[in-house]
Amino acid sequence: MDASFTSLSLFPLGWQHYLLGGLCIGAGVALLFVCTGLVGGMSSVFSSTWSYLLRAPYFQQARYTDTRGWRLVYAAGLIAGALVWWLGFSDGTPQHTEVPVWALVVGGFFVGYGARLGNGCTSGHGICGLGSLQWPSLLAVLTFMATAFITANLVAFWGLA
Repeated sequence: MDASFTSLSLFPLGWQHYLLGGLCIGAGVALLFVCTGLVGGMSSVFSSTWSYLLRAPYFQQARYTDTRGWRLVYAAGLIAGALVWWLGFSDGTPQHTEVPVWALVVGGFFVGYGARLGNGCTSGHGICGLGSLQWPSLLAVLTFMATAFITANLVAFWGLA
């Protein structure tokens, strides 16, 4: 297997998009932290958004109710950034996946459960936690990645993808 085949199979749209996206996300969370002292993880956005709808004590904690305003703006900025890329830098073709809806729902459930279990998500631990040299975040990221590699290989082995 030559290097160009590997590059094309891993990055079919080119690696520049991924590098630019990573740099923009890193710069954005760094700017958020430097300017406000806030950590921009997405699992907290999820929980704080549910605090609008659910009155369960877990969702009514001050860490969710007091921060839900800026967290919704943060999430809207991520969605707006994806829309800007799609409208301004792609050919405008709608993106889709061959993954069945049931698999997306099941996967989303496990990701959400894991984010709560790990006290944060990949964006919180991987971008913000590692950036601030937090040991628990390194352990969380290593666990996320090992689980992802094992799962991807099992799915490929069983022919589910």
